[in-house]
Amino acid sequence: MSKSLSILGSTGSIGRQALEVARFGDYKVKALTANANVELLEKQIREFRPETAAAADEKAAADLTVRVADTSTKILSGIEGVCECAAMQADTVLNSVVGIAGLLPTLSAIGAGNRLALANKESLVTGGELVMSSAKKNGVEILPVDSEHCAVFQSLAGCNDKKQIKRLILTASGGPFFGKTAKELETVTKEQALKHPNWEMGEKITIDSATMMNKGLELTEARWLFDVPADKIDILIHRQSVVHSLVEFVDGSVVAQLGVPDMRLPIQYALTYPDRAQSPVKQLKLEDYGSLTFEAPDYDTFIGINLCKKACAMGGLYSALVNGANEQANLLFRQGRIRFLQIGEAVQYTLENINPCQPGGVEEIFETDRIARQAVNDYFRIETEQ
Repeated sequence: MSKSLSILGSTGSIGRQALEVARFGDYKVKALTANANVELLEKQIREFRPETAAAADEKAAADLTVRVADTSTKILSGIEGVCECAAMQADTVLNSVVGIAGLLPTLSAIGAGNRLALANKESLVTGGELVMSSAKKNGVEILPVDSEHCAVFQSLAGCNDKKQIKRLILTASGGPFFGKTAKELETVTKEQALKHPNWEMGEKITIDSATMMNKGLELTEARWLFDVPADKIDILIHRQSVVHSLVEFVDGSVVAQLGVPDMRLPIQYALTYPDRAQSPVKQLKLEDYGSLTFEAPDYDTFIGINLCKKACAMGGLYSALVNGANEQANLLFRQGRIRFLQIGEAVQYTLENINPCQPGGVEEIFETDRIARQAVNDYFRIETEQ
């Protein structure tokens, strides 16, 4: 069971909830990192007194240094500072950085031999082979924090042979637009897309949930975490977010993990594994729900899942290409520069028309990400000219 903890992305939704778990379980917080939210990071530093903190934004780091000069916390800056925090000795490093920016800190934590609680799915979407081989080489345990992958991880307890697995079933809430047709989605706004029915998350992942691209990225993550082919991973819409995911075995048995929709539960499990402990999460009472429903996704309207599946099948760095295109299109939508359905449209264009770099190391992954983002920008400039 972990007693010392470093949190990368501590000012985001997962990071804040991880600190609630740390407070409840009396964990020693060794390091905290954020991008640029220095006001909240300062408050966290003053409460948890970490040895080190970092802001990825250079100006924010300079501001933070002045703000906490009266504390003993050492302040670092840039992605290098975040990676240094990831490499500090701790029982567990929780990486909840958003997007491909989390890849280098993931590799830094693994390289230092730290057990990794992974909430940054893009580390595996973009660099799955590199991350998993590095973890194996360094003898590092990767514990999933996403509720779906944590559920699969728990459902696989006692399964000693992958041949026993028939399929993994990742559940999805369906987001705020479940049941909507493509025509109904043509004019939806950012504010509507950010109204998730069950989960409190950051803007990027909430938009990904609305497009259901998030589920495609989670499918890719599961492919690497559990070494299961993408065609043996299915998606099921479950509006109540009580059944977090399931595993079907070759004998027809299905094992699932249930709980209230509260991210503190998978966060704490990643910290206490292989043990369990009392949690601040409220008790699940199924009688309060009355019924649980399950439906197939609308793949024609929400095309992101199949795009991710196709990228997995194509191999190489195509998943990194899809991720980069999605991150850029998601950003453009949040900036009000494109429409909601154009997110998936841009990702599809990129996957079908742009080639990634040949597989290699970190440089090739980030160059593929750059190519994908540029392709999305070019696509919308062309569309505007027409």
